[in-house]
Amino acid sequence: MSDNPPYGRVLLTFARNSLIRDMTFRTNFLLESLSSLSWTVMNVGFYLLVFHHTSSIGLESGWGKFEFFVFLATTWFINSLVQAFFMPNAQEFSELIRTGNLDFALLKPIDTQFLVSFQRIDWSSLVNVVAGAVLLGISLWQLRIRPDNPLVLSPIALLLYPFYILCGVAILYSLMISLAATSIWLGRNQSLYNFWFYITNFARYPMDIYQRGWGMVLWAVFTFVIPVLVVVNVPARMLARPLDPRAWWEWPLTGFALLATVISLIGSRLVFRRALLSYRSASS
Repeated sequence: MSDNPPYGRVLLTFARNSLIRDMTFRTNFLLESLSSLSWTVMNVGFYLLVFHHTSSIGLESGWGKFEFFVFLATTWFINSLVQAFFMPNAQEFSELIRTGNLDFALLKPIDTQFLVSFQRIDWSSLVNVVAGAVLLGISLWQLRIRPDNPLVLSPIALLLYPFYILCGVAILYSLMISLAATSIWLGRNQSLYNFWFYITNFARYPMDIYQRGWGMVLWAVFTFVIPVLVVVNVPARMLARPLDPRAWWEWPLTGFALLATVISLIGSRLVFRRALLSYRSASS
């Protein structure tokens, strides 16, 4: 018999318990869902206003309206998954340290990082996954029926799109759990959570807009040092702007995104384990 705990069943238990807790306060759940949905609708309204004054965002061959809406839907997918599965737990981590409840997590026969990362799931945040699916479907249809240069989706793009969405989620999770782990050294670290929001704001826009002038510095830093620009750009390009084999940098970018995912996960694991070694029990 294996000594490894059944992580799949544990995750399902966490999901069920979180759903029961959310359904206990249905009004609050509905209000949070409506709040998230309202934000997405206003977001679409804002960009419709932007595209009323311009035909594309970026350089000469920029993102047209429906191409950008594919990008926007991809952003919603990734952010919703991060906010649903990881944000509540990262915010709670400093409280576990302050109250000493991290002691109980360390004593459980399961990986501490897994327990800390998935213990609570915010189901209301997943409403934007549905909104993103609707926006993605409409945008892809409009791109397919446009009279000039209609979009043709390849099977490999359809397969790689969800894979790179998961890669984007993994990169953002790695950044978040690394920042959360610093609570062991710094105590309350609200300023670091603010730093996470500031950094991830760069992922909300196509990397093309940074590839000019001093913006190239931002492009280099947030692509190769803190790789948040590959989080949305790579999967969105898979569908909205199929990768051009003649562009020397596009296919290598997908390889770099995969490498960045692996390095980010390994790095965050090392940071988390190093932080735990510095933890002192509440009773010590």
